[in-house]
Amino acid sequence: MVSIVDALFVVVNQVSGDRAPRPLPLASGFSEGMAYRILGLHTPSETGEAYLILSNDRDEIWFVSNRHFRTWDLRQDTTALRLPLTAAAPLPGGNTQLAH
Repeated sequence: MVSIVDALFVVVNQVSGDRAPRPLPLASGFSEGMAYRILGLHTPSETGEAYLILSNDRDEIWFVSNRHFRTWDLRQDTTALRLPLTAAAPLPGGNTQLAH
């Protein structure tokens, strides 16, 4: 396992089609309305695929292909596993502003 920046959050951008890597995040407890903290990264030696280690909305730990996610923001101000996108919106340059 390779560790990455623990403050990096991503959002779901699920790949579709017959060749989409499994598991599909939207069918595995993730939602489009949340940003997810990356807990780790796993790259099996037998594939060229990288898997993000994330906690879904049901507090389950999943290994999901990085191709289903896009970077959202670096958040040093929280230890949350997930953030609702309505609560915090990223600004250009990776900064965030909490909605009031």
